[in-house]
Amino acid sequence: MRRRGAVQRKVPCLFVTEVKDEPSAKRERQPFKVLATDTITGKALEADVHNAVPTEKVDGTCCYVTTYKGQPYLWARLDRKPTKQGEKRFKRFLYSLEACKEFVWNIEEDFKPVPETWIPAKDIEFCNGNPLPDENGHMPGWVPVEKNSKQYCWHSSVVNYEAGIALVLKHHTDPGLLEISPVPLSEILEQTLELIGTNINANPYGLGSKKHPVHLLVPHGAFEIKNPPALKQNDILSWFESCTEGKVEGIVWHCHDGCLIKLHRHHLGLPWPLAETYLNSQPVVISFNRTKYDYDFEPKSLFHHFSELDGQRFDRLKDIKFDA
Repeated sequence: MRRRGAVQRKVPCLFVTEVKDEPSAKRERQPFKVLATDTITGKALEADVHNAVPTEKVDGTCCYVTTYKGQPYLWARLDRKPTKQGEKRFKRFLYSLEACKEFVWNIEEDFKPVPETWIPAKDIEFCNGNPLPDENGHMPGWVPVEKNSKQYCWHSSVVNYEAGIALVLKHHTDPGLLEISPVPLSEILEQTLELIGTNINANPYGLGSKKHPVHLLVPHGAFEIKNPPALKQNDILSWFESCTEGKVEGIVWHCHDGCLIKLHRHHLGLPWPLAETYLNSQPVVISFNRTKYDYDFEPKSLFHHFSELDGQRFDRLKDIKFDA
């Protein structure tokens, strides 16, 4: 699979954004919206976004594959966040007249503890050997997903460490066809991926069911947009609203310097999720080479279920069902 930029920190928006009050949303948790202007940010222009590769922003939870216990492991996203007192102190600073100065965190006292296995994301800055929080006061990071983990059970369902493989959704070699297949974890080492499925973000792609949940990994940048809009707000808005390929959560541009730039439908005031998504408009085939992966998978595991469907083709992802 072609390797593109990894998500190791918050991805900036393509356009300069502004916060607008939403009177009709007063009863909601967030009585405002962050909306895009029609001005492209300096960061995006500096990264040469006009010559970047546009890809579908897939709606899931971010994961990372790196080494743990001497072998490739799946890691779940876990941001280290401030304590209540630390957050209060940070917010007081943001709203004070001293906001032009730099806020100084006390790493030991201002942040909640994390598991000993936690590692900071690659792209964050360090000071005196300690990782520094981002502009939102969070430290992006990762924790390894152990086999049979209860907290990260949906993550662990898509990896088999004994066989050294992960269940991955990607493009098939035939145009217009998706493929679900086991991929060696060693082949996606140091990549970030999106975990999607039944119990992730209210399941916008309609995968599986409560009785038979289905989860899959999608490498970041896997779904390149073939007919992207021009980088103008009206063109992108029209593309989201009128093109089949635009029925996506958003766009992530992979720049040649490794920088990532994104735009979410919400930035343009458009709804998500949608009743029908572009990802669900494409046929999908199950490619599970039983000869290559001759392993005795647990009967209730996703690997066992998908191995039983080897070679079968479905009109849509949501059509994949397992026998009771």
